[in-house]
Amino acid sequence: MVRLYEKGIYLLGGRSIIPEEEAGAFFAARGLQKPPREAARRGTISWTVLQAHNRSDDPEQLRLRFDALASHDITFVGIIQTARASGMDHFPLPYVLTNCHNTLCAVGGTINEDDHLFGLSAARKYGGIFVPPHIAVIHQYMREMHAGCGKMILGSDSHTRYGALGTMAVGEGGGELVKQLLEDTYDLRYPGVVCVYLEGKPQPFVGPQDIALAIIRAVFRNGYVKNKVMEFVGPGVSAMSTDFRNGVDVMTTETTCLSSIWRTDEETRSFLKVHGREADFIPLRPADLAYYDGCVRVNLSAVRPMIALPFHPSNAYTIDELNANLTDILAQTEKEAEKVSGGRAPFTLLDKVRDGRLHVQQGVIAGCAGGNYTNVVEAANLLKGRDLGSGEFSLSVYPSSQPVLLNLTRQGYAADLMEAGAILRSAFCGPCFGAGDTPSHNALSVRHTTRNFPNREGSKPGSGQMAAVALMDARSIAATAASGGVLTSAEAFDGWGRVPEYTFDGTVYDRRVYRGFGRPTGEELISGPNIRPWPQMSSLTENILLRVCSKILDPVTTTDELIPSGETSSYRSNPLGLAEFTLSRRDPEYVGRSKAVDRLEKARAAGEDVLAAEPGLKEVFALLRTLPGQEELDPAATEIGSVIYAVRPGDGSAREQAASCQRVLGGLANIAREYATKRYRSNVINWGMLPFQMEADPEDFDVGSYIFVPGVLAALSGDLKEIPAWAVRDGALRPLKLYLAEMTEDEKAIVRAGCLINFNRQRRGL
Repeated sequence: MVRLYEKGIYLLGGRSIIPEEEAGAFFAARGLQKPPREAARRGTISWTVLQAHNRSDDPEQLRLRFDALASHDITFVGIIQTARASGMDHFPLPYVLTNCHNTLCAVGGTINEDDHLFGLSAARKYGGIFVPPHIAVIHQYMREMHAGCGKMILGSDSHTRYGALGTMAVGEGGGELVKQLLEDTYDLRYPGVVCVYLEGKPQPFVGPQDIALAIIRAVFRNGYVKNKVMEFVGPGVSAMSTDFRNGVDVMTTETTCLSSIWRTDEETRSFLKVHGREADFIPLRPADLAYYDGCVRVNLSAVRPMIALPFHPSNAYTIDELNANLTDILAQTEKEAEKVSGGRAPFTLLDKVRDGRLHVQQGVIAGCAGGNYTNVVEAANLLKGRDLGSGEFSLSVYPSSQPVLLNLTRQGYAADLMEAGAILRSAFCGPCFGAGDTPSHNALSVRHTTRNFPNREGSKPGSGQMAAVALMDARSIAATAASGGVLTSAEAFDGWGRVPEYTFDGTVYDRRVYRGFGRPTGEELISGPNIRPWPQMSSLTENILLRVCSKILDPVTTTDELIPSGETSSYRSNPLGLAEFTLSRRDPEYVGRSKAVDRLEKARAAGEDVLAAEPGLKEVFALLRTLPGQEELDPAATEIGSVIYAVRPGDGSAREQAASCQRVLGGLANIAREYATKRYRSNVINWGMLPFQMEADPEDFDVGSYIFVPGVLAALSGDLKEIPAWAVRDGALRPLKLYLAEMTEDEKAIVRAGCLINFNRQRRGL
């Protein structure tokens, strides 16, 4: 159902795929020369949109300005604090502040609502748009009110994806939004563009999550679309409603792609017209000849209902495959659970198999992926007149916005769900990150949400509590609910596809959303006691000494592991308070180790004798002085910081706190084989840490080892390809070969300055 092409392809007339290795013969048979790739790639939709937003004279080195920004209440406080510390005095483009993550205000007393009030005061002061709690999840609001054909939107949430509306949207860390607020640019080399060629038509029982999981399974592990743009074309696009396309599109984040864009058609126009924005429609389609760096060919007709088992969306099977191999597949998942828990909490699945069928304990349909109008209507149609019973299985439904809920209510679908026994909730992203509908210990939850990473459902393995999430489409979740919690494919039921036209009523937005763009009042910000400014950070010195405070050899380290979601959300406005949770689920000793290093650096900066303060450091410097050119190495002029090694860190969320928490604890660098996403590497840079990489296995250092990097400022001015360093371990020096992947001049300057705030203040003379 999904085929990957080994090389690039030419697309002719939007329908004919010519593999690159066959292109010479194909064009020669027609008396033509093979078109140059560089010219043909200008025929993609992506080229048109990116170059329209490029402020650089070089089409290969992009400097992008976006049309709008979006943040939610876990991220906007830190972004605004960073921007105002950097000299911002107004929002120069529409900036939407939604309150869909810390919505419940259930943890930490008043501090969540304090963040909301801060956001409203910031929207007034700087001229922004404020969406109050329970009104809409961030991405649904942007689809309804801001996304349009040919636009670009930058969001501080990784699932910022509006490609199905012809908008190229990017999820990034807060530092990149700060740059836009300061009227700077988002800089990157022109990305690869991969064609996602859709053909056929989804079966009536197949939903957007099924198609998304099939694609993610095919492309994630081999990095086929990593940091590239996924461009959806082909006749199959027209076989799906825009609501359906949105459900597929938002899940492209889980492929590790940079962004997405879809060809637009009359269906796109209809969606925008319903939302009062027909003027935002323009036709977007590839030119008659376009070159793509790869092709994901999807036969929509062949896709069957899917399930992604814990602990990643790529761990996907058709539900039929799973049911046919329950024992083997579930046993393997239990082994993965043992790794996740580290022996601190049991999680079992085989005991949930009764009479050859897997029983689940909870179902959730929610958020930007599951809570769309079409998904909820399909679930309501199946469950109408049924009885979910009073057993352990429960079902919660979170419509994606108040206008969607209003329409569901007027048409009777909300009543049908409630009468069946489902719980209808407000627009809230909590189930996606572990802050809503937390299941019981050792329970399995099936969810139409975006992620099923470890602990995304509220687990605390360190406290002996663990549950897990499997991702499924709303249709199969409804089928499972109708079967009393027995895992069931939507294919087992008939009657799908009876979805009436949607009618948008924006009255609730007119009455509750503050729309102040272009009208800053300059009034004072309102800050609660948990809202703290960023601590001061020092600039980089010529020589640095790093102490390894964590070494993670897992194939991938997610941002959830670097800084947990869920219970930490209430502390995202308090940099030092949040930092206490850094690596708490993966390496609980990290915070203490890093704090010890930070105390050393603070002592050095204060002029104290660090050799006397730290046992063993005198011997370390004695060894370092035996290196050529380092005979006079001065501890007082050598910055000391902590470093994390991880094989492939940063998969998942855009949250900048995954990096900033390391920095406020004294972090100076990450070392990795590769970075899982551009956004995590950008966060590392924007918080003044060096994103080192190394090709060899890290056998020469361990936790507690020191790594000396001389001449790092000079290295930043070089080609970055080889940066000599030495590990100090067991009384001996071991040479290391570090390098830095390509960095822009601004990125180098940010690291030299110590962080983005310092960089901006220095160049503005603040």
